[in-house]
Amino acid sequence: MSDTQRRKVVVAIPLAQPLLDQLSVHDVTYLPTARWDKAALAAAVAETEGLLVSSHIKVNREVIAAASNLQVISTMSVGSDHIDVDAARERGISVTITPVLTDAVADLTMALITMLARRIPEGMRSVSENRWVEGTAMLGSDLAGKVLLLVGFGRIGQAVAKRALASGMDVRYVDPRDDLPAVGGVSRVARLAEGLADADFVSLHIDLNPGTRKLMGRPEFASMKRTAFFVNTSRGGVVDQPALAAALTNGQIDGAALDVLANEPPDPNDAVLTAPNVIIVPHIGSATRETREAMAQCAVDNLLQVLRGEKSPFALG
Repeated sequence: MSDTQRRKVVVAIPLAQPLLDQLSVHDVTYLPTARWDKAALAAAVAETEGLLVSSHIKVNREVIAAASNLQVISTMSVGSDHIDVDAARERGISVTITPVLTDAVADLTMALITMLARRIPEGMRSVSENRWVEGTAMLGSDLAGKVLLLVGFGRIGQAVAKRALASGMDVRYVDPRDDLPAVGGVSRVARLAEGLADADFVSLHIDLNPGTRKLMGRPEFASMKRTAFFVNTSRGGVVDQPALAAALTNGQIDGAALDVLANEPPDPNDAVLTAPNVIIVPHIGSATRETREAMAQCAVDNLLQVLRGEKSPFALG
């Protein structure tokens, strides 16, 4: 099969017309309903060589098994926990990601940290409820001098570190990898428990995998300062969500800000939704026009590269 031969491609997410035009060198099936209908996705990929999805679409072992000709799964996300990567590897299928959302997620992380420190949601509620609370009753905290523990020090963790350093924070990180670049002014701690005990803010920047699932649980929240704040813009599954809700309700920590939850959308009765001093936003870490456009372009580029017989720089090892 020559590199110029048309392949069959399934696009299971909305794409702007210019991106669809780039894919038109192949035979494209547009399947916007795949997010809701897994059977339709499995049927659509039966003879497909390229599949373009996002983090909302589960590509499990059964879907992969149904795709006898599949060469590449290109996901418009930096995470890959929605794809059975092991099943793809067994079949020699390339899985590619789009790690071009660093600045957007880092900006949101710092915004959430600032909102917690300055009690901004509480102040907004007081005004909307016609309660003009004097500033002395709304005392928050400065960021300068506060200890920020970054759990995970990849691209996003490093970007958050640079922003936090500009705010005068004492930035530390914990990460099992040994090949991370040094960032001036940032110190490394050997163990998570050691870092949690001293941190004023704890921010997660890790992938969801069997080793990180529910990494933050009851013992971890119990080891944090009562005045500490917790932020998660990575994946909901890395947190034991009932344990977090209990820590907030029992006053073990002072507050939390979450861009991700264990289940999205959450059960309306989920205790974390009504826990005290919690900020929850609907998984908007990459939700800027510039970032989403860059992610979509990167996902298309990844798919086309693999179908040309090239290796994408963003293929999972």
